[in-house]
Amino acid sequence: MYIVIILKTILLYLFIMIGFRIMGKKEVGQLSVIDLIVSILIAELAALSLESAEQSLLKSIVPITTLILIQISLSYWSLKNSKVRTILEGSPTVIIKDGKLNFSAMSKIRYSLDDLILQLREKGYQSIEEVSFAILENNGSLSVFEGTHEYPMPLILDGVIDEVVLGEIGKDKGWLMRLLDRKKVRLENVFYAFYTKKKTFIITQDELE
Repeated sequence: MYIVIILKTILLYLFIMIGFRIMGKKEVGQLSVIDLIVSILIAELAALSLESAEQSLLKSIVPITTLILIQISLSYWSLKNSKVRTILEGSPTVIIKDGKLNFSAMSKIRYSLDDLILQLREKGYQSIEEVSFAILENNGSLSVFEGTHEYPMPLILDGVIDEVVLGEIGKDKGWLMRLLDRKKVRLENVFYAFYTKKKTFIITQDELE
């Protein structure tokens, strides 16, 4: 009986490892809420067929495969559509802007002052006054900028326009497309474009080769 359980454990381990490889590499700290949910569910489903030697491996493999396919589909849709990405993963929140706390945003996401101070201390900052900008990322990490009045706002990533960021800087898709036309750059050829200090910087796929 124990040999059967050991063999099932090895097979499940290999199957799940391949599944996570297919879903893409991410550090634990970079997991989104959906990634975390999928990871927990896979762990629970894996335990189902290991409860006894009589339990079929299919009892775990079928639902785990379904979860992997769902995760891959959602990742693809979120990559191609910024609105879907915002719904699934949320969007970064500006916590400190020009040295001032954004209490309204903190209240909406239920992010306390104690949370902010703790994360600032972890990054070596003793007080809020040392920070010009602080952004709470989708995965809960805090990005901190000091000594600057402008932080980079990502407009395009891998040929996909982030319309949420466009709205934050008071621009629209038409403005961005006209900018690309002037620079004679095709949208699908843009690896990364960001906006800072009232200027737009573009990195194309050709520059990476």
